[in-house]
Amino acid sequence: MQTQSQVSGKVALVTGGASGLGSEICRTLANHEMKTIVADIHLEKAQKIAKEIEQNGGKATAIELNVTNFEKIPEKLDNIVQQYGSLDVLINNAGIDLTTPITEMPVNKWNDILSTNLTGPFVLSKEALRIMHKKKGNIINIVSTAAKRSWANASAYHASKWGLLGFTHALHVEGREMGVKVTAVICGGMRTPFLLDRFPDIDISTLQPPSNVANVISQILYLPHESVIPEVMVLPMKETSWP
Repeated sequence: MQTQSQVSGKVALVTGGASGLGSEICRTLANHEMKTIVADIHLEKAQKIAKEIEQNGGKATAIELNVTNFEKIPEKLDNIVQQYGSLDVLINNAGIDLTTPITEMPVNKWNDILSTNLTGPFVLSKEALRIMHKKKGNIINIVSTAAKRSWANASAYHASKWGLLGFTHALHVEGREMGVKVTAVICGGMRTPFLLDRFPDIDISTLQPPSNVANVISQILYLPHESVIPEVMVLPMKETSWP
């Protein structure tokens, strides 16, 4: 296991970092003395998280990042390297969903979900590899039990997360050749706005705090250079979408 000093000072980019699991990941990595880039489409919310981290003694910067604005991504990552000297960790966390039957799913919404949840991580990972292969690094993709099972009214979300899981394993194979570790973190239900805002009647006792998942992510980054975890699943004890 690496020590805190070996993780301290690393530069981590977290997409969707302004709320829910993303904000917990940012707080956790900052607590481990990493320089955290809070990236989100909502800049003011990202700035609020970054300010909170700084006030608590961590190091964080907020940037506006739309993961579907593919043409801007190389420039965004290059700017991070120019400002901080490196990019050591990429966490593809940004994700959206629309709960609706297949027969009522608009094509443009389907495309939005796949662009955000799958194509965005592809473009970000592609550009991160361009930077990381010179200095090793970690790419962590936030997946879901939706990549393992299926339920009604989530066709686009399932398609994106099943695709993201497959992409992550392919990226893991290619990344190893470059010294870059790639991991899929499959999350069970969490007490975040992603679920609570859409399903106000959900039983929160069946959900886990996002900090539990964030702590697992931090431990992945402590793994020695000689080893990699391709996939890990983190479920609440009362998970309803898994046996």
